[in-house]
Amino acid sequence: MTQNFYTIALLVCTILLSIIMLVVLNVKRKKSVHITFAFVILCLMICCTGQLASLLFADDWNIEPVYFDYFVYIGTCFLPVAFLLFGFSFSRSRFKFKKKYLLLFIVPIISLLVIWTNDFHHLFYVVYNVYTAQTTFGPYFYIHSIYSYGLLFIALYYLIRYTIKNSGFFSKQSILILIGSIIPIAINFAGVLGIPMTIYITPISFTISTLFFALAIIKFKFLTITPIALQNIVDKISDGYIIIDDENIVADFNKTFLTFTQMDSDTLRGCYLFGDIIHKYISKKDLTLIKDYVIQSRSNNQTYSLQIKLVNYEKYFNVEITSLFSDDLLIGTLLLFKDTTQHILDFEQIQNNQNMLMEKERLASLGQLIGGIAHNLKTPIMSISGAAEGLTDLIKEYDESIGDPEVTNDDHHAIAKDMTEWVEKIKSYSEYMSDVITAVKGQAVTLSENETVSFDLDELVKRVNILMKHELKNALVTLNVHINTNPKTVLNGDITSLVQVINNMISNSIQAYNGEPNKTIDFYINKKDKSIILSIQDYGSGLPESVQKKLFKEMITTKGKNGTGLGLFMSYSTIRAHFNGNITFETAKGKGTVFHIYIPVE
Repeated sequence: MTQNFYTIALLVCTILLSIIMLVVLNVKRKKSVHITFAFVILCLMICCTGQLASLLFADDWNIEPVYFDYFVYIGTCFLPVAFLLFGFSFSRSRFKFKKKYLLLFIVPIISLLVIWTNDFHHLFYVVYNVYTAQTTFGPYFYIHSIYSYGLLFIALYYLIRYTIKNSGFFSKQSILILIGSIIPIAINFAGVLGIPMTIYITPISFTISTLFFALAIIKFKFLTITPIALQNIVDKISDGYIIIDDENIVADFNKTFLTFTQMDSDTLRGCYLFGDIIHKYISKKDLTLIKDYVIQSRSNNQTYSLQIKLVNYEKYFNVEITSLFSDDLLIGTLLLFKDTTQHILDFEQIQNNQNMLMEKERLASLGQLIGGIAHNLKTPIMSISGAAEGLTDLIKEYDESIGDPEVTNDDHHAIAKDMTEWVEKIKSYSEYMSDVITAVKGQAVTLSENETVSFDLDELVKRVNILMKHELKNALVTLNVHINTNPKTVLNGDITSLVQVINNMISNSIQAYNGEPNKTIDFYINKKDKSIILSIQDYGSGLPESVQKKLFKEMITTKGKNGTGLGLFMSYSTIRAHFNGNITFETAKGKGTVFHIYIPVE
């Protein structure tokens, strides 16, 4: 019965090895890891078939089992070399067989020659028996064993080292390969130490080993994945990553992630991602979001991303979360950390610079407002002052006329009429000052905050005229307003921002004349479809072609050091953001430029 058990076990082993060999040979793009693994399988098949033949034919053919063992040793002698080459290719993605590796085959070849000629010198076996305890080994057997086990242990070193180093992607596959490798080696080593067993126990151990290999290759597609040396590559990429298993335990990471977080690899590996250790580096709020995205990614196989900041570190990351599957089996979840710190700092710097430019533009607008206030209020104040003097004279005259018999009622009425006229003038001047103050106050709001109101075209034109009157007068330029639609058409939005945009364009048109007096600017207001079109046209030199290409896209100026380039850039942004409108322009060299502002209306 024992012999039947060994026969069945070896037969199963041979069949499994044949299937695995076919799987490996059918790989279309074979790499060094496929070839060396096939070498290992071939050696195992020689061992198993030799032992199987011994059990099936030794007694019937009256052949000593030792001669079958001579065939078995073809596989046994070269198996350590095959394992070593497999370990090399397992750890190096670009492993190539070199001529110096041929030296590894010298001892196995010598061992075979010694075994095949053992009847003449008994250097390998002094007494041979299928039971290892009853076998007496010759001196060369120990040389062969030391060499063989030395190679096997070196191969195991590579397997163990790179399995641990890259336990995230390859942990299950590598552990299976590792266990499958250790079992036959351990059993053979036990036989060398004299533990009682038959020579057939080795093929049984190979059968168990083969089962582990088959599981690793077929279920986890071990040989279709790049070897563990890939870790050397991912350690050099600029993005950091960690991989967690289905229980959210950190299984793998690269050096970049350790550098980002300044964490210790021994602390990180094997820890619970959402536990106290990670809280020291990632806030509880961010970890909660990550946990939610991990759950969602595993359920719908989609990629999720979020922005996080490390605790106590000025580090910002964009985290991409993707679950990895193989034949609907969850392998793990990848968290890719892209360092966006410099991008965010640069963006903040750009914002700061933009704020400074905007502040400069605001100060320039404030200067314009102050000049307009000084001019627009000076005339009515002086007029009111003159009216006050006139009223003072009339009051004095009236006071002196009291009791004078020569002063008639008609004279009193005349004095009252003159006083009334002066009062009316004061009212008129006061109303004008009130309008100026209202316009300036409303426009000043845009220097700090935006206000969304409803206003009509009359109110818009009125504010523009008041605020630009001083600058137009100083430049000796006339602004002609042409309202070709209902002046009571209502617009909704930030009127102060719109006035500032129009005033900025009128200022640009004034400057387009380069100080030439007696020029005109036309301000057209038309309605087309569902838009009000505000057009500011000058008749200057036109815009250079180099400026036309960049207008509205970046801050560019034709005023040299006297301009910031922010005006039109911000005008375009304002119209788009606050009115959902648009700005276009037409220009011709020597003929001038016209800007069209499109404001949607209901």
